[in-house]
Amino acid sequence: MAETERIPLAEVRDLIVVGEALPFRVLEAQGRLLLNQGQVVASERQLEMLVERGAWVERPRVEEVRKARGGTTVPVSHAQRQQTFFDLWDTWAHDFNDLVRRVPRERALPGEFEAAADALLTLIRRDSDVALFVCVRQDGMKPALYPSWHSMHCAVSATLTAMQLGWPEDDLRRVTRAALTMNIGMVELQATLAEQKDPPSNKQSQFVRGHPNASADVLRKLGVTDAAWLQAVQDHHERADGSGYPRGAKELSDAAMLLRIVDVYTAKITYRALRLPMAPVQAARELFQQLGHSALATALIHALGVHPPGALVLLQSGEVAVVRRRAAAGTAPTVASLSNKRGLPVAETHQRDSGSAEFTITGPCVDTKLFARIPPERVFGMVMA
Repeated sequence: MAETERIPLAEVRDLIVVGEALPFRVLEAQGRLLLNQGQVVASERQLEMLVERGAWVERPRVEEVRKARGGTTVPVSHAQRQQTFFDLWDTWAHDFNDLVRRVPRERALPGEFEAAADALLTLIRRDSDVALFVCVRQDGMKPALYPSWHSMHCAVSATLTAMQLGWPEDDLRRVTRAALTMNIGMVELQATLAEQKDPPSNKQSQFVRGHPNASADVLRKLGVTDAAWLQAVQDHHERADGSGYPRGAKELSDAAMLLRIVDVYTAKITYRALRLPMAPVQAARELFQQLGHSALATALIHALGVHPPGALVLLQSGEVAVVRRRAAAGTAPTVASLSNKRGLPVAETHQRDSGSAEFTITGPCVDTKLFARIPPERVFGMVMA
């Protein structure tokens, strides 16, 4: 689109209401879609970040909106609107995406990844089911956001698994940091591969095989001196039988092996242009087929659940539901219904106990198109920050 057809986001702030649907699309400088019409700017901080990144909107649509509103404007935000817990997640995700995007331009600062990991740990500890819901749902996730989203998902999964295993606090923090940064050496390629419909080229494959070393090098440049953190990142694609890469190492830390498992599992259940996401229960099944009776793989599934929060499932009642919370004991999670008994979407949401005969989970929901967006407020209620 010609530059004359672009309007900087800063010039249309009067048309944006924080917390309400956008009247136009928001795009980044390179033309990639950041927010679609109808999506929501969750906070003032997110709006400022979009402006700082040089986001823009399409002139024809802006002119339509202004004409429809008769030249009137609306406030940027509602003074009465309180920040919710989900706003905190949105803010963290956008801040982290901004940090990841600054790394190739060498604009990230020492200590920023440690701070991001600590902030993520705080969110996870407050409500780990919400943490999984946010990661698994992937509502509005675009290919351009894949690098930061995948890192967040890996970090949440690795952290909860480490908690399940009772790892000491220092090891817990280290694996969270390593999960967030293990792919930092291939940010731009990750985004490209996420929206690429062809298999990786030979050159891309070579870059992928070298990214563990590249990621460790980036971290050293950022001032990371924790040898165990760096080694976990460098070895997260190695295998105990020596068939991994880039070194073919066999002596591996538990952190490195856990990172490889969560990397594989979370990639399977995430959308890519080359393939549709796999249902978590199928991803878990394949993980066990590949790894056998791996203690780490078993701990991962115990920590996340066969059907983790955010997964869409079918109930014995005929309803489609989204998993809300993992079972406190046993394997039957609580779910929130999204449809009637014929599987058609409805506005009402009812909490169901999948441990009861009527609402037993019969399997994953395969056709998810009718349930593409599920606001967390619908499932958990308004949880204030």
